[in-house]
Amino acid sequence: MHIEQSILNKVNEWLTPTFDEATQAAIEEMMTSAPKELEESFYKNLEFGTGGMRGVMGVGTNRINKYTLGKNTQGLSDYLHKSFPNEQLKVAIAYDCRHNSNTLAKVVADVFSANGIKVYLFSDMRPTPELSFAVRYLNCHAGIVLTASHNPPEYNGYKVYWQDGGQLVPPQDAEIIKVIEDLKYSEIKFEANNDLIEYIDTEVDEAFAKSTVENASFNTPTEAKANLKIVYTSLHGTSIKAIPNVLAKAGYTDVNIVPEQAEPNGDFPTVVSPNPEEPEALSMAIALAEKIGADMVVGTDPDSDRLGVAVRDLDGKIKLLNGNQTMVIMTAFLLEQWKRADKFKGNEFIGSTIVSTPMMLELAAAYDVECKVGLTGFKWIAKFIKDFPNQKFVGGGEESFGFMVGDAVRDKDAVAAILLVSEIAAQAKASGSSLYQELLNLYIDFGFYKESLISITKKGIEGANEIKQMMIDLRENPLKEINGQRVICIEDYQASKGKDFMNNEEFEIHIPKSNVLIYYLEDGSKICARPSGTEPKIKFYFSVNGVLDTIENAESVEKELDNKIAGIISAMKLN
Repeated sequence: MHIEQSILNKVNEWLTPTFDEATQAAIEEMMTSAPKELEESFYKNLEFGTGGMRGVMGVGTNRINKYTLGKNTQGLSDYLHKSFPNEQLKVAIAYDCRHNSNTLAKVVADVFSANGIKVYLFSDMRPTPELSFAVRYLNCHAGIVLTASHNPPEYNGYKVYWQDGGQLVPPQDAEIIKVIEDLKYSEIKFEANNDLIEYIDTEVDEAFAKSTVENASFNTPTEAKANLKIVYTSLHGTSIKAIPNVLAKAGYTDVNIVPEQAEPNGDFPTVVSPNPEEPEALSMAIALAEKIGADMVVGTDPDSDRLGVAVRDLDGKIKLLNGNQTMVIMTAFLLEQWKRADKFKGNEFIGSTIVSTPMMLELAAAYDVECKVGLTGFKWIAKFIKDFPNQKFVGGGEESFGFMVGDAVRDKDAVAAILLVSEIAAQAKASGSSLYQELLNLYIDFGFYKESLISITKKGIEGANEIKQMMIDLRENPLKEINGQRVICIEDYQASKGKDFMNNEEFEIHIPKSNVLIYYLEDGSKICARPSGTEPKIKFYFSVNGVLDTIENAESVEKELDNKIAGIISAMKLN
């Protein structure tokens, strides 16, 4: 096959003595036996997306390896020295259960230390939210997590956190990327200064657990906690290092761990995908819940920032909630707790994202707090906390099964969220209700909102071009009607402009640019198209709503809403 000269130039660079013999041998093997794989490995440089940098592990500029991560770290080191002159720089590093995460974390630590930067390196795998906590607890200038979140086993990744404990946001992200791109691989300092590397574990673990229990506990009686039967699975990930301990410290005594999934394992052998968004991922936990008569199932992704929750419906059957549902349940509970404690002073806010349920806006209005809405990704919610220091953050989330309780952790945090949802479930059960019934009560008060998501995977060079063309078509040939409903507004976050077709008016969008399109229909439905920032996917988010007058009608209303979503998907030819 023909390979472009620009790709061959990169390949030839990687065959120089700057790169180790094993790397060169792997490239030479691909040149003779796998030219297509060679092209995929070098046709572009890995880029920072919504949740940092993620990619397949292997050799090449488009892969996760010691050189691509070493270059990132060298660039970040140079940027830190420039940003904080004459300071003793400090960074914290954590890693998850994925293959090579521990060795890649040591490479990153070595490069930082070789640049005179003090490194706090966790001695074993830890959840991502604990790293966010540790950055502030240890007064670090930055933090790194080696993780690919819920991606398949062949992936790994690199998330960068700033001194506020939140992920990189503008302008730092673009500035750091520019420094990285201007570096040569030969400029990476790999020779560690081990005097600057300090291993951390118990002290930070205990502080993190203590903070979590304080922030996510709300006066649940001891008896109520004892009466809640929980099934928990870590899906072979890092949350096993934190969640059982936090639940025990908070007083939950009937926590049943799925034994087959308790051992951390980067192959994730018992699931197709280690993602609690996927119903299949929690199937073993649900089976255990049925066997022992549990009230609730909770599970986390490999780095423990996402949580999945399944509860018993009105008929006693286990039902998996989606990320929007868990978000509104937790947000409504937090708002009510703040109200009862008379904590509202008029400067509070909750956080959400443009692809999440509009029901968050209804909750905010009911409690007279602001709902700040940002782009997809928790870094934007963390940025709100940093940018508005005179306002108090109550909590917030996004549809992708993430939630943040208060501001002790500045990223989505399944550890605190699981404790919070346990508090809600325990209190509901003690009062003769249930977590699911509480959700339906919210739908009666604020409207029945139902959301759904379709992810279309398009791998490789051709796939990237297909996704690009889909977005071009939606922009240049916008749909005027979908499923019998007029399109009344389109928001284009890449152009920072919107068009109100009802009033024939254009308006500015004051949110950072992003490759996102949102269509609004006349019946209140919302459709969002967004290429993933970290995976070879394009995602379509659907939100519809209706009126629920009584709990008895919940099933029929939900069926109507499901049919409406199916109609939209069919009309857009996405199935």
